[in-house]
Amino acid sequence: MSETMRAVEIADPGGPEVLKLTSRPMPRPAPGQVVLKVAYAGVNRPDALQRAGKYAPPPTASDLPGLEASGEVVALGEGVSGWAIGDKVCALLPGGGYAEYVATPAVHCLRVPEGMGMKQAACLPETFFTVWSNVFMRGGLKGGERFLVHGGSSGIGTTAIQLANAFGARVFATAGSAEKCAACAALGAERAINYRDEDFVEVLRAEGGADLILDMVGGSYIPRNVKALADDGRLVQIAFLTGPKVELNFAQVMTRRLTITGSTLRPQSDLAKARIAGELSEAVWPLLDAGKVAPVMDSEFPFEDAAAAHARMETSGHIGKIVLKVA
Repeated sequence: MSETMRAVEIADPGGPEVLKLTSRPMPRPAPGQVVLKVAYAGVNRPDALQRAGKYAPPPTASDLPGLEASGEVVALGEGVSGWAIGDKVCALLPGGGYAEYVATPAVHCLRVPEGMGMKQAACLPETFFTVWSNVFMRGGLKGGERFLVHGGSSGIGTTAIQLANAFGARVFATAGSAEKCAACAALGAERAINYRDEDFVEVLRAEGGADLILDMVGGSYIPRNVKALADDGRLVQIAFLTGPKVELNFAQVMTRRLTITGSTLRPQSDLAKARIAGELSEAVWPLLDAGKVAPVMDSEFPFEDAAAAHARMETSGHIGKIVLKVA
């Protein structure tokens, strides 16, 4: 392999235009890591936050954006087992996905599902790790429960709708247009709520309240989520598009026995992420193999047009996932 590779770096904090092609040293695998020749890299909101200077990578991670990719294993670090040179995988990354090659813990890799191309596979790790860990591991969603996901047409939302539906939950979703609501319904949402026209609190209360809510909006949605929950309901917060600070009457939490929790994926330990990968391999990958669940694709951009991919994402007009074609 060459000593250098092409990569997209953040020249300075700012808008999409600060993403620039550059040359970087080829990564080498540390113990327990593999190096992938990247085929496609997923584009996610944390990438945009990092680009804007609002989401610093962990100290040991690459400064390049990119938290998921698909590709071919080209190098194995000391102690790696279960993978071989030439294996086709998708992987959750600590960073560095916007590059021709990337190193990541081997235990954060998953095989490309049967019959799935590399483009679709690149869309799996970030959203499926996030949804599985928050909706099922942390949120404890069970069949027959009422589940509400905000941002139902996003990468996270489209994944959450499909998985919740596959495991027998009653799924409700919010979205901001008739087109996006139709997409949510097609994926298995029993009720898609256009938040511009309807109050999701009223809709859920009429159904008996949500047993579980997955929220990435925050701000004014937080007290409304509490009102929309059924007694003993759970709210899982994974992002704050409109801010994390709000006034909340916690007497409701006490008297109605509510649970408010949340998490972010990137700062978690390698062991915690490996545990999520193991559960996904066992519980979800058979659904992907069978075609019962699949990532929803919005658009593909050439590697050198990463700025355009970020601009597309920040319009919030997309439905599903955006990817960069690296190789």
